[in-house]
Formats: sequence, C-alpha cells, structure tokens
Amino acid sequence: MSRAPEFIVLTDAAARAVSGTNSRHAALIEDAFGVLVETPGGGVQLSGDSKSRGMAKRAIQSLASRADQGLEINEADVRVAIGQARIGSGAAPGGLPVGRRGQVAPKTPAQARYLKALTDHPLVFGLGPAGTGKTFLAVAHGAGLLLRGEVDRLIVSRPAVEAGERLGFLPGDLSEKVDPYMAPVWEALTDIMGVDQFRRRREKGEIELAPIAFMRGRTLSHAFVIVDEAQNATRLQMKMVLTRLGEGARMAVTGDPSQVDLVNARDSGLAHAVSLLDGVEGVGVARFAAEDVVRHPLVERIVRAYEADAAMNGRPD
Repeated sequence: MSRAPEFIVLTDAAARAVSGTNSRHAALIEDAFGVLVETPGGGVQLSGDSKSRGMAKRAIQSLASRADQGLEINEADVRVAIGQARIGSGAAPGGLPVGRRGQVAPKTPAQARYLKALTDHPLVFGLGPAGTGKTFLAVAHGAGLLLRGEVDRLIVSRPAVEAGERLGFLPGDLSEKVDPYMAPVWEALTDIMGVDQFRRRREKGEIELAPIAFMRGRTLSHAFVIVDEAQNATRLQMKMVLTRLGEGARMAVTGDPSQVDLVNARDSGLAHAVSLLDGVEGVGVARFAAEDVVRHPLVERIVRAYEADAAMNGRPD
C-alpha cells in the first residue's frame, strides 16, 4: 500500500484545533493510527500507509468540521473522533465490545470523558438526564471487562423504587420480581452480549442483577459493579453499597439527581455522596447535560423545556 504523504487543506482554525496546544492533539492521532501528522501551513500532511491515513483523515475531518463551527476542541473531542474513525476497522475504542448493532463507541465528548473516567478510577459517578448513555456505556465497559477476564463478575443493582411500588407487592420468585426493575439493563446486556451469552453467564453467576437491598452484608471482590438509578437510593443505602467494594472491584454509580422518586427527595443519596466524594482520590465524576442526549432529538428538547421551567419557577426539575 502507498505510503506517500497526503495533504489535507484546512482553515487556520481547523488546523490549530487538529494540532492542539504543543501539538498534543496531533500526537494523539499519530499514536492512535501510527501516522505522522505535520502542519506546514494551510492544512495538515499525513504520512503512513493508506489504511492508517484513511482513518486518521476521517478523525481530522471530523475535528475540522467542529472547529469550523466555532466549537472548542479538547482532548476528549479528539478521542471521540479517533473512536468514531476506528469503527469498522476491527479496533475497539477503549476496550469496548462489539454489540449486535456494531462497535460500541462514545458519541459525544462527555461520553468520551465518562469512559476515560471509568478506565482511570475505581469509583465513578455518572450524572445527568435520561438518554445520555450513562447506563449503557457503564454496562458496555463492564461487559468488556468481563469478556476479557479482567473481572470475575458483573453486578448490576438498582433501588426498587418505581411509581411508589415495592418488590414485595409483585408476584413470583426473586428473578420474576427483580427483572421488571432491571429491564433497561437487561436490554443493554443482551444488545452487547447477545441473548444466549447473557443467559449462560447469568446462570453461571458471572452476571448478577439485584436490588440494592440484597447488597447488604456482602463484600464484592474482583467485580465490576453498576449502581443504576442511584438517585432513588437513600443516603443509608448509598453508603452501604459504596462500602461493599472489595479487592479488585470497580464501581459505576449512575443517575439523574433531578429525577428522584423517593417520598422525601432530600433523602436521596446520590447528590449527597457526590458532594462528599468529589475530589477524593480514586473517585471520578462525569456530568452530562441536555446536549449529550443521544436518543431521539426530541428528548433533548424535552429535557431543555423541563430545565427551563424549573429555572423559571425556582424549583428542582
């Protein structure tokens, strides 16, 4: 394959964004694709084999497009562009698995920062509105760790607080009671792993879905633990589940502090835990906003409308 250099014409703003401060962005692209990125003026010059140049070019063009829109480009944006450029190449950005709908990859800078936090910290809080990928990416990250053998178990827990009901009011055994609360997580896992593998690993105890109440008294070692819908965990429940971490364990705690279903919203343990632990060594906090919604475009507009109403009326949304 040809290794002849390729020149990509860019605006001055786009060229500066692609290069980055002290050429940091260019270095990330070089390391990701094994190419040489030079900025002689008027654009960038790529050297390397044609396949690597092609992926690097897609990443550069994505960054250039954002820069030409007047958007600031940071390292997280560069990592997103790299991940998106790799889709279809067989590489797995951030070690994420390939789901039934293709390679799992971050779609926004906030998602890229979240995945980096999950990699860098044993405890990560993911905060923000519905549809921003908090749970799905935590599940994908955990599934990747499990599939690669980096953890022995994937444990997903949720508070059993839905429309004022409790587990005891539902018929059936534990699985039949728990599964309705775990439906979003079940869907994410089957999308990533497939129904058969999910079922096999659940039967072997490698995947466990359980309400927070069943975490008490346990030490969770060599596991990736996801606490989902954590805004509905009380302060006591949150302290209890956070202190379950054992040797070789990691944890992601996700939720939307503005959507508390507890009778007393002030008893929510999510915002309280973040206020106590933000800045503590080993703890990462990733925050999402309306612009990070990756569901139907209408969802972002709905979230913004509720936020505006809350701000106007001086109350939590």
